[in-house]
Amino acid sequence: MKSPRLLALSVCLVLLGRSAAAASNEANWPQFRGPNGSGVANAFKPPVKTVTNQAAWKTPLPLGKSSPVLWNGRVFVTGLDAGRLATLALDAKSGKVLWKKLAPEVRLESVHIGNSVAASTPCVDEQGVYVYFGSYGLLCYGHDGRELWQKPIPTPQSMYGVSTSPILYEQRLILIVDDDANLPDSKLSRSQVIALSKATGDKVWETPRPYNRGAWSTPMIWKQDRGTDLIVLGDGRVYGYDPATGAERWYVSGFAREPITVPVAGDGLLFVSVSMQGGRGDARLDPEPFWKAMLHFDRNGDGQIGRDEITDYFTLPFRPELPPDNPGFGLPLPNDPAKRKENQQKIFDLRDKNHDGFWTKEEFTADMTVGQGRPNLAAIRPGGTGDITESHVGWNLRNGIPEIPSPVFYSGRLYLVRDGGTLSCVRASTGEVVYRERLGAAGQYMASPVIANDYLYLISAKGVLTVVKCGDKFEIVHQADLKAPISATPAMDQNSLYVRADDALMAFR
Repeated sequence: MKSPRLLALSVCLVLLGRSAAAASNEANWPQFRGPNGSGVANAFKPPVKTVTNQAAWKTPLPLGKSSPVLWNGRVFVTGLDAGRLATLALDAKSGKVLWKKLAPEVRLESVHIGNSVAASTPCVDEQGVYVYFGSYGLLCYGHDGRELWQKPIPTPQSMYGVSTSPILYEQRLILIVDDDANLPDSKLSRSQVIALSKATGDKVWETPRPYNRGAWSTPMIWKQDRGTDLIVLGDGRVYGYDPATGAERWYVSGFAREPITVPVAGDGLLFVSVSMQGGRGDARLDPEPFWKAMLHFDRNGDGQIGRDEITDYFTLPFRPELPPDNPGFGLPLPNDPAKRKENQQKIFDLRDKNHDGFWTKEEFTADMTVGQGRPNLAAIRPGGTGDITESHVGWNLRNGIPEIPSPVFYSGRLYLVRDGGTLSCVRASTGEVVYRERLGAAGQYMASPVIANDYLYLISAKGVLTVVKCGDKFEIVHQADLKAPISATPAMDQNSLYVRADDALMAFR
């Protein structure tokens, strides 16, 4: 039996170890959107002003859309290198590639043109780098690049391709595997959330998700006064699970079919956002922008769209603020020219009510079934079991809801950026919209906003970086065109901003 002095010393060492681990985690950017997926690093001071051609370094990368993560001076990222899925480690100071490891050769999954087979972001801690590829499964590397274990996982069926990222909790690695081919019997459910031992890759628990089809969100851990929940956003619902056992505790309904964003927490509340299917962020649809977008195809300028004006990019618009040749503009169509033409003819016939071979504005706007469900940003209180939709939702917001970028919580406010370059600031306690302003950087937004040192960093898909001062007043302090397509969320450390373009990684200090 240990003496009281030895026992006290042991307890002290354990607490010091935990404190050191917590401090180390705070000094790094260990997963998608940083610490616990929050998008916030209070102690970091990356540059507020960047000059495009004055990056500290710029390193070419294999093509991919995963976001960078950092640990102790190393940056980790993935890509597709000559047809092989690859994981790379770079020196954060110089940008030098320290190592590159190829995953086992596999058949690559089919993905939407706006997605990538290297879209999932790794997570990292002091013991390893944990990588998920939808086409293969999970891989774990040491910081020196040695493969520690691998766990093949069947590729989930997904209409856009996999993009969820793994997270770490204590000694577990947690991953969502939601599948469009799900079966209604929970015992046969192809959708599930799983926890593996981060040391070995062995399965610790798995929980079927019988009501869920393919989704693109990443889980997060919600620590609050009533305990700790594993939060998983899915098809129509957000769930709270016991992270130790995987047991389902509660759920909230009222979300649309295509969840992409990561929930965030603050001031004792959980905030979950999902746009309407098709990317719509407002409950009340204004059909005018959709018709104006279609007039791009009106080649003879007669104010109608004729059957003979169907071109390669013709489709049903989902996001009218984007150009028609953008992959996110409208309903996805087959790549095969014959099948694509067949689908376009069906789309045209659907709105040509009088079958005269023309779309008029009245015909087109008469039935604007552009999305399903309602956009929803919900504030959820802790506690409760089962269906807590009515009992634990404090407020809902139905306008200005982003499709891909996750919200970020900071100092009692939520910030949301959506396509077209519209930034909303929302009072977290009440759902009151403090302001909704245009950034002057239009187009699609895929990167999630991040915050450091009271500044909000936002990057458009065209590569325009906008820095906004946090607070109730809308104030742009800097804007720069990085002249590169950007889908990934930036990473940060004490003095640097790391921005991943599709084919390169840049560091600004």
